[in-house]
Amino acid sequence: MIPTDLPPLRESLNAHGLLAKKSFGQHFLLDLNITRKIVRLAGPFEGRAVLEVGPGPGGLTRAILESDAGKVVLVEKDPRFLPLLAELDTGDGRLKIIEADALRVDEAVRVEGPAHVVSNLPYNVGTPLLIKWLTGAWTPHALTLMFQKEVAERIVAAPGEEAYGRLAVISQAVAEARIVMQLPATAFTPPPKVASSVVHLIPRSDRPDATTLKRLERVTAAAFGQRRKMLRSSLKTLGGTALCEAAGIDPDARAETIDIAGFLRLAGALTA
Repeated sequence: MIPTDLPPLRESLNAHGLLAKKSFGQHFLLDLNITRKIVRLAGPFEGRAVLEVGPGPGGLTRAILESDAGKVVLVEKDPRFLPLLAELDTGDGRLKIIEADALRVDEAVRVEGPAHVVSNLPYNVGTPLLIKWLTGAWTPHALTLMFQKEVAERIVAAPGEEAYGRLAVISQAVAEARIVMQLPATAFTPPPKVASSVVHLIPRSDRPDATTLKRLERVTAAAFGQRRKMLRSSLKTLGGTALCEAAGIDPDARAETIDIAGFLRLAGALTA
């Protein structure tokens, strides 16, 4: 639980004289009705740890601490918010606050046991963090993440859709991904220029191994780096027509028409 005498978030921000930093991509979610809904969509946690990146003033943190989460680990880069977050600590050892850049944090060391990731991610590092969690050595139990709407649509896009690209292939090769909530810009303080979406991802039990994932990143980078070209041209440096034929893919096809299984076959042929 959280201390019962906490002031509303807006009052806490004003009391500490805190404003969002544009350079950190900060947009605060202060409505506890919304943050509680996000936590319900992310759970149940059943006592597992929850990692939150970029908690800021702690709106989402408060909702997580009200849930059935076990240890709650916060990673906050902006030291201005540390005193505000410390006010949420009841002294029972459940809350752990780390001042660090999340891109450089070793989650396997910082988080014990199976864990969920629940975060309103800073806009400027959302995609790199997702790729880190999906392809790195540390695999979370599930991820419930806030992105710009455009980025969320790129994560869940299907072949043939305009948003389908490298992010969709890597995300869906590793996890089942779906958008579970939409939020207008007015839900945030200050309001961003775009709407946001919450994406829920559950890692697949048959996720590709580390070698295949590295090959998949190479193949998708080449294929979508020149997405208007046929694969025999865009994948030329990786084998071109021969690679496509080895994977059972039409060399004259374009990247946006190839499904996840097809890209995994290309990655497998590249490994071979």
